[in-house]
Amino acid sequence: MAVAQKNITNRLYFVFGFIAILFIAVLVSVVNIQFRDGERYRELSKQLTVRNDTIFANRGSVFSSDGSLLATSMSQYEIRMDAYTVKSEVFEKNIRGLASELSKMLGNSTSHWETRIKKARNKKNRYLFIARRLGYNDYMKIKSFPIFNLGMYKGGFIAEQSTVRAHPLGKVAERTIGYDNYRGLVGVEGAYKDYLKGEYGWRKKQKIAKGQWKPINDNNEKEPVDGKDIITTIDVNIQDIAHHSLLRQLEYYSADHGCVVVMEAKTGDVKAISNLGRTSDGKYFEKRNYAVYESQEPGSAFKLMALVAALEAKVIDTSTMVDTGKGRYRMYGRYINDSKRGGYGEISAARALEVSSNIGFARLVDENFKNKPEKFIGILNRMHLNSKLGLPIKGEGAPVIPGPKHSLWSKNALPSISYGYNLKLTPLQTLTFYNAIANNGKMVKPKFVKEIKSRDKSIEFFETEVIDDKICSEATVKKVREVLKNVVKRGTAKKLYSENFSMAGKTGTARTEYGNYEEWLKDKRYVSSFTGYFPAENPKYSCMVVIHKPHVQKGFYGADVSGPVFKDIAQKIYTSNHVVNSINNVTPISDEIKRNFNSFNVISEKEFNSIPNVKGMALMDAIPFLENLDLKVEYSGNGKVKKQSISVGEKIKKGAVIKLTLG
Repeated sequence: MAVAQKNITNRLYFVFGFIAILFIAVLVSVVNIQFRDGERYRELSKQLTVRNDTIFANRGSVFSSDGSLLATSMSQYEIRMDAYTVKSEVFEKNIRGLASELSKMLGNSTSHWETRIKKARNKKNRYLFIARRLGYNDYMKIKSFPIFNLGMYKGGFIAEQSTVRAHPLGKVAERTIGYDNYRGLVGVEGAYKDYLKGEYGWRKKQKIAKGQWKPINDNNEKEPVDGKDIITTIDVNIQDIAHHSLLRQLEYYSADHGCVVVMEAKTGDVKAISNLGRTSDGKYFEKRNYAVYESQEPGSAFKLMALVAALEAKVIDTSTMVDTGKGRYRMYGRYINDSKRGGYGEISAARALEVSSNIGFARLVDENFKNKPEKFIGILNRMHLNSKLGLPIKGEGAPVIPGPKHSLWSKNALPSISYGYNLKLTPLQTLTFYNAIANNGKMVKPKFVKEIKSRDKSIEFFETEVIDDKICSEATVKKVREVLKNVVKRGTAKKLYSENFSMAGKTGTARTEYGNYEEWLKDKRYVSSFTGYFPAENPKYSCMVVIHKPHVQKGFYGADVSGPVFKDIAQKIYTSNHVVNSINNVTPISDEIKRNFNSFNVISEKEFNSIPNVKGMALMDAIPFLENLDLKVEYSGNGKVKKQSISVGEKIKKGAVIKLTLG
């Protein structure tokens, strides 16, 4: 008995000891958690229930050279309500008034809003959705509503700010101005993102339910700092002219895509750039920046480069004669053809460029460089034709001019290159060379941005960047400029010639997608271009127009498809900017331009007390005209004004909004 009792006592001691040890272990663990690991667990708990939310800064705005807004950030607000936090007496007294104001602003009946908010309060909903994408004015208005005017803690008012990017000119020059897509920011927006993005702020939020986070304080812990503004070289008037002139031609020829670039000759400032691609429904929009990225065979546009290289090598002069025969010539086992049936016979090198003779250039280049092709290619390379321009905008296409050791080289390579095949250049690279000829041999880098500013303070100014002070001799420049003038006067572009308007340039027509020649013959596809400058004697602007795969039944030659776009742009710029031709003092004005100009003058010189008729006016004319009458202008679409929301003759109310529909 005593032994059994002793065993029981021992067991009890053992159990007690085990419990004591376990208790001590738990106590030690608690102490460790409280003092040694407590901070870590508290921080972990805090991370699970409290977080810092990034507040993105307003991106800087993008402006045209004359201060017109091209892209800007606009604040928008999402409104929610902590329906449970409002005191009962305040809630009961003011809920009807709040519901009534919400009904007026957001729609739905007063009873709808009252019922919805009461249900949320009964369910202790502290994050009730009210509205999203409100502008600043609506945000300030809703903030003053009953209950909401008491703020976050007493009125349950929760406002979360975000920003959206707006383009006041719509889709015009969108690819160059830039926007955010799945690959990131493109265009100017992407190239200068570090300036535009500003500094982010942050705000503390507390988790109140699954997936719902509520701001802890009324104010942000760190306020965001807005980004800097970018002043581009784009001129909105020239951009508008270029965009719509290209669009009309693309639509008429049902072309696949096209681009146009207008550049200031001396500075390289890109005054307009439009890139339009065709959609499946036959409409056009800025799909890709073709002018910057699309490397392609330039066709006859490259004959200027070949002529300059041959003149610089002093193997020919512009008077050198070449026999083009009857328009068909066999060289290294294949035929080269000219566009004229029966050929041009024996002509000068200058005339070969004027009439764009493939045979003429193939023979001139091959006969003078076939034993030393590296000399010809070397001159092209020294003129920077085989180098990228180094643009800040992403995606510049790489030029390809193969030399004797290149995989693309063959016996036919040299004559092919002479008239624009077996090599690749982007439209902007081609234009940069032509611009150098217009600029007396000085090659300047195309420039898209003039200045970076923070409010009114200049942060950085971009000077003209010179690629080469003299790509060729003055004698060569003088000769080829005379020939380019004659291309328009009596060559392939003679349809564009006007006695009253001086311009120079070169047509280009190149086959494309001709790998399977038999298939190509069934469905012929061409690239049409015109590259040049104006006025011819004292160039102010250079311009290139490229149109891909026009409907061949309507036309495909550069003079027919792209040339008219060049002429239209040049004449309208000439008229609106008063570019003076040093040879002729007569300013050319087409009948349509004259009618538009006169009608605008008649309207703009009147003093109005009533709403004028702006139908048929270009947007760039209508906006400043109406804004001068203290009206606010909103618009949609592209083209000229088709409709106006306020009827003609109504009395003007200062500050009233007039909506224009373009078409």
